[in-house]
Amino acid sequence: MNFDFTGQVAIITGGSDGIGRATAELLAASGAHVAICARGPEKLEATRAAIAEAGGSVEAHQLDVSDAETFAALVAEIAERNGRLDMMVNNAMSVHYAPIEQLTNEHWQKDFAVNAEAVFTGTKAALKVMKPARSGSIVNISSTTAIRAAPYMSSYSASKAAMIQFTAVAAMEAATSNVRVNAIVPGQVQTAANEAYASKAPDLASKTVDAIPMKRGGEPKELAASIAFLLSDASSYITGVALPVDGGKAAQLYLPS
Repeated sequence: MNFDFTGQVAIITGGSDGIGRATAELLAASGAHVAICARGPEKLEATRAAIAEAGGSVEAHQLDVSDAETFAALVAEIAERNGRLDMMVNNAMSVHYAPIEQLTNEHWQKDFAVNAEAVFTGTKAALKVMKPARSGSIVNISSTTAIRAAPYMSSYSASKAAMIQFTAVAAMEAATSNVRVNAIVPGQVQTAANEAYASKAPDLASKTVDAIPMKRGGEPKELAASIAFLLSDASSYITGVALPVDGGKAAQLYLPS
């Protein structure tokens, strides 16, 4: 599917790598002005430079999304300076891998701060711009671990599940203002985070891929295309959904023995 986002403005958190970078590249190639945000300055600048070199319109901001005041102010500033905000992708994530009895309160709180509270902050800030304009689309990036149990990922799973329910509530509140809020539910995707998980539990990671009906992990560009669909007018009558993009994993009732 070809997308046309000419003249539109998008903010993407976690936009320097993996799904976020692939989404930024696709939106920029489709005519959008993209504002990418991430914590690491090196990857952030590399992504900004790559998008600009490809002819895309892009700006980059070093940001820790768990700093709610700074995050909200940045969303407002980007929208005001560009005269609009059409798309918001809450993609930044935090994950800690540990058995529950070894997981610290700090790890639990950090995952919730990034995966749930920052999504609230970003959505709230975007809605303040989009609802008066009566236009906009927000996509939050969850995980199949929110709907299927994954050992050693309790804080990540719980925070991503909270994101899905928040997305549904936000969609109901925004619907009469012609603003849509949806979630993507990725399965195993070839990103740095999944590689870190695989390195900690290689046998489990291998079994996870084997259990996917399509027998492979997804590519970031495949997730980006699904995100772009939910951002675009092609999904103009879709809101409040949590769309699995996972090679059939969420639909599977029984795992292979």
